Amino acid sequence: MARVYEMTELCFEGKEPAGSHVEVDVEAEITGGGKTRKLKGFYAGDQIYKVRFLPEQEGTYRYKVTGVVTGEGTVDIEPADGKHHGVVRVDGTHLRHQDGTFISTFGTTVYALAHQTKELTEETFTSLECGAFNKIRMCVFPKHYEYNKNEPEHFAFYKAENAGELIFHDNLGGKRRVKPFDTHRPDFDFWEDFETKLNRLFDMGIQVDLILFHPYDRWGHSHMTQENNLRYLDYALRRLSAYPNIWWSMANEYDLFYDWNIEQWHEIETYISANDPYRHLLSNHNCFLEYDYGREAITHVSVQTRTCSRVAELQKEFGKPVCYDECCYEGNLKETWGSISAKEMVNRFWKVTVTGGYCTHGEVILENDIATQKQQDDAVLWWAKGGKLKGESPARIKFLREIVEMLPAPLDPYIEGMSKMMMMSETELSSMINAMPEEHRGFWSVLGRMNAKEKTYHLLSEYSYAGHIGDEVYLYYLGTDCSARFRPEVAAGKSYQAEIIDVWDMTREIVAESYKMGDELRLPGKEYVAVMLRQQPAPMRK
Repeated sequence: MARVYEMTELCFEGKEPAGSHVEVDVEAEITGGGKTRKLKGFYAGDQIYKVRFLPEQEGTYRYKVTGVVTGEGTVDIEPADGKHHGVVRVDGTHLRHQDGTFISTFGTTVYALAHQTKELTEETFTSLECGAFNKIRMCVFPKHYEYNKNEPEHFAFYKAENAGELIFHDNLGGKRRVKPFDTHRPDFDFWEDFETKLNRLFDMGIQVDLILFHPYDRWGHSHMTQENNLRYLDYALRRLSAYPNIWWSMANEYDLFYDWNIEQWHEIETYISANDPYRHLLSNHNCFLEYDYGREAITHVSVQTRTCSRVAELQKEFGKPVCYDECCYEGNLKETWGSISAKEMVNRFWKVTVTGGYCTHGEVILENDIATQKQQDDAVLWWAKGGKLKGESPARIKFLREIVEMLPAPLDPYIEGMSKMMMMSETELSSMINAMPEEHRGFWSVLGRMNAKEKTYHLLSEYSYAGHIGDEVYLYYLGTDCSARFRPEVAAGKSYQAEIIDVWDMTREIVAESYKMGDELRLPGKEYVAVMLRQQPAPMRK
């Protein structure tokens, strides 16, 4: 049965292409739901050609296919099943599905999920059933890195038969002599297995932030010519664009492609945007040098940073959703990026989420009996290969997700107190100080003497974390503060139910039914506490 917001596939028999298996002449004109789209088809192997489309409204769709295969007919599209909501799109600094449903993403990372054994893949999907995550970051190409050196069974493309060797140094310092890939010849076994994983993730309601390129490579994917890069993208877009749960991540740590220039990335960005008929989310992830998220085709910020106080700043600068797609990983590695505690991972999730951003988890817990290099290479770390989740943060992330998904709308940053004043212009700050009682002006005038660099450093000290939904809901996260008394700001003249949330012990306690501006709350005087205030009657959804 074909339904709204579910990929629909048309199949046709035809002769195997005489030349390229990618640059095939297959096009469909599909009319339905008040729109007519022209879509490229692709060769799927075994003399089968396919065209895929994503119906956005119920009704009868007419299609006409031309090129090396032809056909026409109709497909009846049934209403959506209520479980799936369509492609995720940007709504200001928030995310909505096509049907208008808001989504708050709680991500995780399994880079090389596409290249693991069936047994390990099954274990990974079982772990994902924990309910903590509704987004996953994964690569198309295999990854060569510490703790991740297994050889894939299949690659996206076959090696070129008659080409000379490609010589390069891999990311771990080894010199490689390999045959380049032939991007005219897809390995259909790879793509079919890859799509089996995508379909399972779709059924689980998980968005796939699909990493198209990355620099951690010993096979030659990161050293393809730009012509081959674009041909690969052509095939990926033909096959995958009709998947409703896909996001395009141009790269993981794009700035570590040392011999690429920014014009190449701009060309890739433009190519994806121009050839994706369904306008999936598109961004580019950094290691050190952040991409220009202000570019028109870029839909959201995809940032790697340990500074969790930047959500409001980045929203203000770009006017787009902010995804902390890497903020370090829960683990015990020698590397600093892989050795934060579970409490610190949860702490970062709360900081980002409360202020209206979206955060991504990763786990790199190495067993204590790992002694040799081979044991290290064969180790199964979630961030690389999946398997079992061993850490303590996923349960707490699920707890946070449940709270956020009960809210009537997404959170916006609530900038108050000193943080608010630090973000003011000199004119605004001077006006506010002049309006203060004289006895307070001296203290606050110090802010006016701080330069931009000093203000930035002060803000990066992660001063406060709060979000709100208009004057209906306020959510304050106190992090490592151990306050025993707290006077949260709320709208004047309105009454709120006050709830204390222990983000680590996962408890919630209502401590006041009619909190008003200026009242004081008693807190437990411990770390990792949040306070939620809901206007009465509480505007919550179930």
